[in-house]
Amino acid sequence: MTIPLSILDLVPIPEGSSTAQALQNTLTLARQAEAWGYQRYWLAEHHNMDGLACSATAVLIGQVAAATSRIRVGSGGVMLPNHAPLVVAEQFGTLATLFPDRIDLGLGRAPGTDGATARALRRQALAASEDAFPQDVQELLGYLGSEERPGQTVHAIPGQGTEVPVWLLGSSLFSAQLAAWLGLPFAFASHFAPDLLDDALDIYRRTYRPSARWPRPHTMVGVNVVLADTTAEAEHLFTSAQLRVLGMLRGQRGPLPRPIDPAELAGRWRPEEQAGVERMLAVRAVGDTARVTEQLGQLLARTRADELIVACAVHDPAARLASYQGLARVTHFS
Repeated sequence: MTIPLSILDLVPIPEGSSTAQALQNTLTLARQAEAWGYQRYWLAEHHNMDGLACSATAVLIGQVAAATSRIRVGSGGVMLPNHAPLVVAEQFGTLATLFPDRIDLGLGRAPGTDGATARALRRQALAASEDAFPQDVQELLGYLGSEERPGQTVHAIPGQGTEVPVWLLGSSLFSAQLAAWLGLPFAFASHFAPDLLDDALDIYRRTYRPSARWPRPHTMVGVNVVLADTTAEAEHLFTSAQLRVLGMLRGQRGPLPRPIDPAELAGRWRPEEQAGVERMLAVRAVGDTARVTEQLGQLLARTRADELIVACAVHDPAARLASYQGLARVTHFS
């Protein structure tokens, strides 16, 4: 089977590198991704996290869109509890006006950071923001829509009438249900939180209410991919992602670690930590071309996803480019 492939970039700062270089790595990858035929290039929103340079998501999207000419560019996603819907509508309305028919707006319900940082971003209680997520999504859709709402006195300029495609992102059942109710496409964050992947896709499809833009449910699944000339090399490169997740489980943040010999991992983690890392990174395809093709084919058969979005936490920017280039050459997943 063939399927559109997209890229999810958290703009990792590799150990020994700099924020400036990480941003340049993103622009280089985006240009190459367009040349290789990727469908979308999405950037995530994270704040107060050492090792990630993706906090100013809308600014980054504008830079990537300006550095490319055809590929769709968007958020994977904007964490709506951190922002007023009007501000998001104005930002993405501006982007859509500058780059017509190229901008996607993926929305998440989680803050993407700790509670103190969430309050610093929006100055209100986190619980109240999350509870208001369905209302905030609908408010945002209204600002981007073509029809003026009765009694509307506030408009997003630019924004109104741009009809920026909105996706809901999630790692639980909540956003799946909301996306189905609103008739929006749904992307599941299985690249780091795969536990409810099958249940979320099932409930989304079973309860989907068709909309004018999306008459049928449309799903995207996140997957970690590291492709190299040999499986041994790919597994070596993948240890950077494993070490980063291990650090997260220990409450430790920092630059993307250098890879190590996979055999050394046994001395780095306790059994329960290994289980936690394996659980979080369970949705992955790591190996040479044949192995990655087989693993992605199995994932597609399992999920029946309409699109895949690929995360690749590799320390060496050249190896990351090579992984995405090799994946782009795969035209059929069996």
